[in-house]
Amino acid sequence: MHLTSPESGPGRRRHGAELEAALLDAAWEELMERGYAALTFAAVAQRAGTSRPVVNRHWPSKDTLVRDAIARASDRFTLIDPDTGSLRDDTIALLEQLNGAFTMFAAAMTAQLAAYFEETGTTPAELRASLIDQRWSLIESVTRRAVERGEIDGAKLTPRIMRLPYDLLRHEVLMHLRPMSSSAIQEIVDTVFLPLVG
Repeated sequence: MHLTSPESGPGRRRHGAELEAALLDAAWEELMERGYAALTFAAVAQRAGTSRPVVNRHWPSKDTLVRDAIARASDRFTLIDPDTGSLRDDTIALLEQLNGAFTMFAAAMTAQLAAYFEETGTTPAELRASLIDQRWSLIESVTRRAVERGEIDGAKLTPRIMRLPYDLLRHEVLMHLRPMSSSAIQEIVDTVFLPLVG
């Protein structure tokens, strides 16, 4: 299914944010279907219903186009603060929200983006760091609230430990290319994360 919207009428020209969104959606679909190595500006333009020079005016290179397309696709997944009053339940709820998103991006981080990392000399970790936004702020606020409630020991809450349940989810999804089960998510929280910070 295409993410782009069809033209509403013959001869209609898109501009500004609408045009850029259509191009980025087309680039994301090309990336998912063909991979980075086979993605071309011409194919993106055709999918978006425009011309190659239009794509070139917005992005000087394929890697910048793909990075922005990934960022736009990532922005579709926003986290809702569960605010249950319990670190356990908050963490499980956040992991459940991220489960599907990680599955989709795991595919992009493997075969489709192998040539991207080779061409740019970057790593998946660097790409992920460039996409960190309000979602990580929410994860941090969930753990800070737990410290303020006296639920966990703030002295034990290092950045690595705070990221641990989310890193384990990402690793599991990357290895199996499918969402984790709810029972596995609960196991990560109950047997790995909470004992480290309790």
